[in-house]
Amino acid sequence: MTQTLKAPPAVTTGRRAAGVVLAVLSGVALAVQSRINGELAVRLDDAIGAALISFGSGLLVLAVCVPLLPAGRSGLRHLASGLRERRIRPWQCVGGMCGGFLVATQGLTVPTVGVAVFIVALVAGQSSSSLMVDRAGAGPSGPQPVTVPRLAGAVLTVIAVLISVADRIGHPSALALAVLPLLAGIGIAWQQAVNGHVRVVSGSALVAGLVNFFMGTVVLALAFVVSALLRGVPAHLPAGPWWLYAGGTLGIVFIAVGAAVVRYTGVLLLGLGMIAGQVTGALLLDGIVPGAAGPPGTNTVLGAALTLVAVAVAVAPGWSRARRKSAR
Repeated sequence: MTQTLKAPPAVTTGRRAAGVVLAVLSGVALAVQSRINGELAVRLDDAIGAALISFGSGLLVLAVCVPLLPAGRSGLRHLASGLRERRIRPWQCVGGMCGGFLVATQGLTVPTVGVAVFIVALVAGQSSSSLMVDRAGAGPSGPQPVTVPRLAGAVLTVIAVLISVADRIGHPSALALAVLPLLAGIGIAWQQAVNGHVRVVSGSALVAGLVNFFMGTVVLALAFVVSALLRGVPAHLPAGPWWLYAGGTLGIVFIAVGAAVVRYTGVLLLGLGMIAGQVTGALLLDGIVPGAAGPPGTNTVLGAALTLVAVAVAVAPGWSRARRKSAR
């Protein structure tokens, strides 16, 4: 007999707060992953190959760990039964394709448009798409209204990123390529929503991560085959430090946290928290271990601070409502 999904859990102040904190921390992990994958792409001289290594290593870790854990085996069984009973649709299991597209897009466009334009386009796509995804109820938390604070938080986030990269935006002629990261940002919001459904049905964030990494690796493997036919394959893997190959593990943190907390935060707050973590993490990385662009400037610091303000603007009204409900 066909069953329906359980109703979304009651969202308390503590759950929403913990979800946003975890989202910020996973954003920091994403910032570190971006630095690692960027360095690997340079040393390998193949952006698609570096992305495939990152996703493939994450898939390998999860493919080994999930079947070994009782919760993982149980989650796989629950997901299989959920698909049979139509409690979740097959198209809700392909969110990882968006992640693969994002990583591939980074390697394809950043060398031409620069990191600044890439981040602006990505955040603009993610923020606007998160509002629409929440409004449509595509995530496991159900429909979320487009309130003034949530809209203001999304707009402030875009403004914050624009401020942080204003002194590094390159030639306007390269902006046409920004359509790709814009589309990737739109895909991230949908990816987080459907991964949340996989998490709810399977009962395991690691299972949601495994499904995500499998689909992303499939997309990147196909892209790598096309790239290899056009320009050949890398001569050898870089023999650099071990952390060059840690990007996939950090990706597991990013995906698993998103799948676990999106039902408490909604897609928009999850995205804003991750953006805040990514901007803050990038700021710390550039300050402690400066990259090719040098240490962060005043604009970058101001943009990071405004990003945190944007998250507070979007989150605070929800916390106030939760407190009032719990006090009754």
